[in-house]
Amino acid sequence: MLSDNGTTVTEFVLLGFSGFPSLQRPLFWGVLCIYLVTLLGNSLIIVLTLADPALHSPMYFFLHHFSLVEILYTTTIVPRMLTDLQSTHPTIPLASCFTQLYFFSFFGVTECCLLTAMAYDRYAAICRPLHYTTLMNQGGCNCMVGASYLMGIITGTTHSICIFTLPFRGANTIYHYMCDIMPVLRLATGSTFTGEVGNLAVTISFVLTPFLLIMASYTCILATILGVATSQGRRKLFSTCSSHLFVVILFFGTATVAYLRPDAGSSPDTDQVIGVFYTVVTPMFNPFVYTLRNKEVTGAMRRLMDRYLWSP
Repeated sequence: MLSDNGTTVTEFVLLGFSGFPSLQRPLFWGVLCIYLVTLLGNSLIIVLTLADPALHSPMYFFLHHFSLVEILYTTTIVPRMLTDLQSTHPTIPLASCFTQLYFFSFFGVTECCLLTAMAYDRYAAICRPLHYTTLMNQGGCNCMVGASYLMGIITGTTHSICIFTLPFRGANTIYHYMCDIMPVLRLATGSTFTGEVGNLAVTISFVLTPFLLIMASYTCILATILGVATSQGRRKLFSTCSSHLFVVILFFGTATVAYLRPDAGSSPDTDQVIGVFYTVVTPMFNPFVYTLRNKEVTGAMRRLMDRYLWSP
């Protein structure tokens, strides 16, 4: 699985799960089912937030974009993964690997920033209720969403340039099912210092910073909730942000395990299992969290069904 020594690599071999042929067929059907649920669930949220006036609020404006990015994020990975699971020798051209890594970084960081905007919305609603309409006006919401996409573009561009301007000669086997940052960077010939520094700088700027801002928002929210006199009032306030908090823990928890573990404690097989969780499984949870645990969304779903399915 090596190209000729000294020859510039034009394609990579995605080793993926080819070492476990007995798992490929059940994994194919499992990933396909999860992918379809992700597409349908997030598409439903997009339709509901557009069609129902009761969901025309800042929180659901952000959720609309988050669901859209979830679809694009998982679509960057899953269709090729499904194709490769049916192949005995999956390969990916260098240009396609560049494209996949770019959009994977782009959409991943955009999600981080959108989650930060949603945390700020919850902070404004709970900690600054009298100023909520001023703080979360439509212009401000548009700017936050635009900034989220811009941060994603900057991250995708930085990662791609830092990695793919390095020479790739000789080894061309990626011990993963996708073109993730570190597996590709390990194949670069010569010094990878620039790529590693660029990756670290982007991680700190556009992943760690949003996480710290979210934690700061929830620290203020928790202080406000604990200051409420009645337990019923505390439960009511917490219920308004519990869905978002669950998604934050799920998203950043898997990202932390995937990218902040020491190399000494990782293996290709472990990396792939974790990768399946944060690229395939996690995007599926978003619709369930925001429909099953949210009365406003379930109410909007009921009204939509009454309007188009049960109306005479």
